[in-house]
Amino acid sequence: MLSGFHHVALKCADFDKSVAFYTAIGAVMERSWGEGDGRACMLAIGNGCYLELFAGGKPGDKAGVCMHFAIRSTNTQADFDKAVAAGAIVDKPVTTLNIPSKPEPLPVTLAFVKGPDGEIIEFFQVL
Repeated sequence: MLSGFHHVALKCADFDKSVAFYTAIGAVMERSWGEGDGRACMLAIGNGCYLELFAGGKPGDKAGVCMHFAIRSTNTQADFDKAVAAGAIVDKPVTTLNIPSKPEPLPVTLAFVKGPDGEIIEFFQVL
């Protein structure tokens, strides 16, 4: 039975920069392994969800395409501000809107930034 995301995996061109970025915005190092280009780690981002980062990527590599990944937030503005302060590039600023979904609209506050390897990160808060 499916019960939610466990992790999203990213291959990083600069492993240390990516670890520093995600820990600066609140992720917590859960475990790490390997050496050099074989390094990897699991960063806890809350509620049993993780980011798994792998070293050994090259700038511009596209092993797989992911539109974006969304991180649940309890304060989109604060998380967005932390990400920008840690070096993220603003993709779409903080916005509050009603997603016109069925059976009823979903009120959310969201924002998008680009992480160290160009990955699109969405901060998603259900109101």
